[in-house]
Amino acid sequence: MQRLGACSLAAWIVLSFGAGAIAASLDLRASGSTCTLSASGSDDAPAFLQAVLGSSCSTVVVPSGTTLSIQSKMNMTGALNKHISVQGTVKFNPDIDYWTDNAFTFDFQDQVAFWLLGGKNIVLDGGGTLDGSGQAWYDEFAKHSSTLRPILLTVFQATNVTIQNIQMINGPEWINFVNEGQDITYRNITISAVSTSKNAAKNTDGWDIFRSDNVVIADSNINNGDDCVSFKPNATNILVSNLSCNGSHGISVGSLGQYEGEYDIVQNVLATNIRMSNAQNGARIKAWAGKGVGSGLVKNITFDGFVETNVDNPLVIDQCYETSDSDCAKYPSNTYIQDVWFNNISGTSSGKEKAVVASLSCSPDGRCSNINVNDINVVPPSKYGAAEYSCANVELSGDVASLFGTCDTTG
Repeated sequence: MQRLGACSLAAWIVLSFGAGAIAASLDLRASGSTCTLSASGSDDAPAFLQAVLGSSCSTVVVPSGTTLSIQSKMNMTGALNKHISVQGTVKFNPDIDYWTDNAFTFDFQDQVAFWLLGGKNIVLDGGGTLDGSGQAWYDEFAKHSSTLRPILLTVFQATNVTIQNIQMINGPEWINFVNEGQDITYRNITISAVSTSKNAAKNTDGWDIFRSDNVVIADSNINNGDDCVSFKPNATNILVSNLSCNGSHGISVGSLGQYEGEYDIVQNVLATNIRMSNAQNGARIKAWAGKGVGSGLVKNITFDGFVETNVDNPLVIDQCYETSDSDCAKYPSNTYIQDVWFNNISGTSSGKEKAVVASLSCSPDGRCSNINVNDINVVPPSKYGAAEYSCANVELSGDVASLFGTCDTTG
């Protein structure tokens, strides 16, 4: 085989796919080769997969001005020591029938995915764009609410992955799903999931972290229609820092304890320096109660340095999530909440809850402990008067605990 010199060697990889053929241009360079992809005019997924999973390319480039059309699912698990530089656009074809039949599936909350990225020592960057073509999905979901909409990017069974300097737009549903990951970092990510029709972009969580440890999400801007970041079951050692979240449902622990027979843990989470605007929630913990649900533990959670603007529920604990008051009293949550700090939270509520700016509602029978509130300065619209604070079934600590008065007792 001819050895590659310092100058590049243009190579064509042709991948047979049924009766047709897919061509992608690759530029191979010496000394840990760089492979540059060009659009084929058809499905570019096979060539993208070949470049990332093959042994020839240590760096895979989607150059500026190039749009790869992804028309089939991509399983990039098993990648090793890869740099994926997306300088152009990776755009997922909105063929709803194809994705309904062929997307990757997860039992957890009935999720499906376009793309699995996994393995070890992977960098995805480049300043380019991942485009989920979400508008077709927003409109379809408005007509058929049982439609399963693909996650834009799923990091699956991966170790030491950095994703940075990427725009993620038009995700059909969740934007990022970290599933069974270790040492995963996101920095300088811009997310936008906004509908251009009357049909809202629903369930477009910025990040969902599940069964993963040591995850960092930092220095990013998110404009979406659901949780900015959600810590799902068995998310541990998480840092979320310097985010601007608009239109979201907040920085959320949970929901947890949904599934009977399963034990969920979220532990050691710090969310700091968060700007939350026009949102349903600010800092939130939610856990299921009632008959036939699961159990778990939320422990060592800190929400610090939140600046909130026009937020419906700036501070929330809901330990009777999706459960009636009567059922929660009869069947308190088995997901215990311990060692929580709400520190240095300021701004304005929307007035949706009138004067109430904080609602810390635990299940009866001692299911919350060591809940701390410090330096809270959130005000409602002036027409509702002074801020009010509500709590139930919890003894609060901290320098503003007295604002809550005596918490209600139920059950």
